Amino acid sequence: MDFPLETRRHSAAHVMAAAIKRLFPSAKFGVGPVIEHGFYYDIDIGRSLEPNDLEDINKEMIKIVKENPSFERIELPIDEAIVQFKTLGQVYKVELLNDLKTRGTTKMSAEDLHDFGADVSTVSIYRTGDFIDLCRGPHVNEARDIGAWKLHKFSAVYWRGKDENPSMQRIYGLSFATKEDLQAHIQMMEEAEKRDHRKLGKELGLFVFSELVGSGLPLWTPKGTIMRELLHDFVWQLRKQHHYQKVTIPHITRKDLYEVSGHWAKYADDLFKIETRDKHLFAMKPMNCPHHTQIYASEQRSYRELPVRYAETTMVYRDEQSGELSGLSRVLSITQDDAHVFCRVNQVAQEAEIVWNIISEFYGTFGFELQPRLSRRDPQKPEKYLGSVEDWDSAERALKGILEEKQLHWIDGPGEAAFYGPKIDFMAKDSIGRIHQVATIQLDFNQPKNFGLNCINEAGEKEQILMIHCAIMGSIERFMAVMIEHFAGSFPLWLAPVQIAVLPVADRHVDFAYSLAKELENIGLRIEVDSAAESVGRKIRNAEKSKVPVMLVVGDKEVEGDHLTIRIRGEVEQRVLSRQDFISFVQDKISRKA
Repeated sequence: MDFPLETRRHSAAHVMAAAIKRLFPSAKFGVGPVIEHGFYYDIDIGRSLEPNDLEDINKEMIKIVKENPSFERIELPIDEAIVQFKTLGQVYKVELLNDLKTRGTTKMSAEDLHDFGADVSTVSIYRTGDFIDLCRGPHVNEARDIGAWKLHKFSAVYWRGKDENPSMQRIYGLSFATKEDLQAHIQMMEEAEKRDHRKLGKELGLFVFSELVGSGLPLWTPKGTIMRELLHDFVWQLRKQHHYQKVTIPHITRKDLYEVSGHWAKYADDLFKIETRDKHLFAMKPMNCPHHTQIYASEQRSYRELPVRYAETTMVYRDEQSGELSGLSRVLSITQDDAHVFCRVNQVAQEAEIVWNIISEFYGTFGFELQPRLSRRDPQKPEKYLGSVEDWDSAERALKGILEEKQLHWIDGPGEAAFYGPKIDFMAKDSIGRIHQVATIQLDFNQPKNFGLNCINEAGEKEQILMIHCAIMGSIERFMAVMIEHFAGSFPLWLAPVQIAVLPVADRHVDFAYSLAKELENIGLRIEVDSAAESVGRKIRNAEKSKVPVMLVVGDKEVEGDHLTIRIRGEVEQRVLSRQDFISFVQDKISRKA
């Protein structure tokens, strides 16, 4: 039988847990959800895991698959389930069940709730051989149906993500339908490891981290800053064509702003807070949209002025847990290339089309394949969202209409909406086949309503407007991480922090090399001269290691004549061009962002 991949992965997590229970009879189990490419399970075996433990667990899983127990579903009243798991000594399951029983007053995370249904009076249990676990299912029929898997890493975590709770071990597994699919993914992971932006960023001198500054707070070197500014300028040039206007806001605000916007109620725990001397509570801004509403609201607007388009590239700050920080992908200081369009309902389609075209041109330049996703609300969890059902229905219809008009294949994403409105997310496939969520077009009717944003319409009456959030890179840090790995650090000429390395063959050629470099710098090119007392072969290897796109080797012929010897990164054969032809060649590549 062909089972969905998510079902196989969830079943594989149960088989792993059954294997752990055999090897560590006193093991206590937390949660074990499906994740991208596989699954994990949080366990407490009374000690830290060691690498050989994964080998032992994997061997035991193989034994269980050979025994081929079935997955048997049993439904129990919640009180009976609590008694049963108490008897088994599964204290974490008992805690979850007690929370579930009273979850009208207790917040549970998505992972906590993963194994439970909506009916709090009854829960389902799955038995796999001699192992039982709480689970809403579904599962495969028998253990041999789980497909191919590989346990690949583990880490320490706190129970339910809170550092005051017991420490547990999280074991991650990869899971695919076939061995071929699993092997292909493992090969992709090996390639991804070579391209890891944390390693390449250090090797190429783009950014650093300092323990004195703090985790999750990258410091950008001159080379990294060049790239950030080039990316920002590119986005701005695309927006400028469509009459966006730059605005600037402060980095802190009174909490009142976020109370009105609705962010405080949702994200108060994720904010960096500042208490002033006179006991006023401020927050480091985690987003820019509420501030931009106040610029719009500073004067009465006519419908003739709309749409109003604001853009700003600025840092925001979010108090992430230290265990969730990862290079540039997850940081505390996030640079957003943010923009907000204030418009009428009948202008939404045209404004979304403008943003769509900007996104397409930007990502097309880097060779990313894009696929849109309609990220809408989860109708089973209305408490997660602000606003009325009617407003949500209207906004989702509008975005769906835009997608259908494009006649493109798009992904449906229930539960992926922002709390204030639905959005179109763009999923980008990189050069080794990984999918990343990148740009967004988000509709927001809640903040305009909360802040009373309107325009005077043709009848002279106040008309509530809509707000469109439109990020192109979204987070420059995260986009840089994706882009570094996409190119494996070999950036196109227009974006490379050093575009040309001038390599003198001998000491007598150094003065000419600097003179040539100065000439090229004067026309806006970024040049480095390697004047070290080393062989030209070593200089070429150093430039290749630094992934410089173009090398100019200068010796006697270049000093005495008008032609230059050129090595292009990735090309075996050298080229010889006149100085002017070389300048035209690089300027053309840069202007086309080739």
